[in-house]
Amino acid sequence: MSASLVTTEIASPVGPLLAGANDDGVCMLEFSDCDRASQTVSASSRPKAGASGFLDQLTAELADYFAGRLTEFRTPLAVAGTEWQRKVWAELRRIPYGVTRSYADVARVVCSARAARAVGHANGQNRIAIVIPCHRVIASGGALGGYGGGLWRKEFLLNLERH
Repeated sequence: MSASLVTTEIASPVGPLLAGANDDGVCMLEFSDCDRASQTVSASSRPKAGASGFLDQLTAELADYFAGRLTEFRTPLAVAGTEWQRKVWAELRRIPYGVTRSYADVARVVCSARAARAVGHANGQNRIAIVIPCHRVIASGGALGGYGGGLWRKEFLLNLERH
């Protein structure tokens, strides 16, 4: 993470979220009760005005999302990952609100249906939950599949978006 990382905790219906931003945008949105959140943030530095502004915008957008008033996030992101991961995550952001795709569907778009496992791995490495909607990716047979924040959260988010 950037040396100018600023973090905040955001209350939500799926539990507290730990958000982080740097001078370029939001770089982290994790469920704070998951081990990965504490691993991501070892230390925060002094607040930066730009990063704090991104977190304020994200907090407002998340409130609207959970209230059913927002279907597309506009907060700038600072996505860190391999070229493959960024390609998968960009495709996830193209999945419309309230719609699901299978891992194979996403793999077909980014390269080949045979890369479904690689898509699943990239999903698991996503550090910006909800905004990069990895929860919208399910197994080919319709099962929810895995979710780093827990299947109950994935089910909650999908139900929220369906209604």
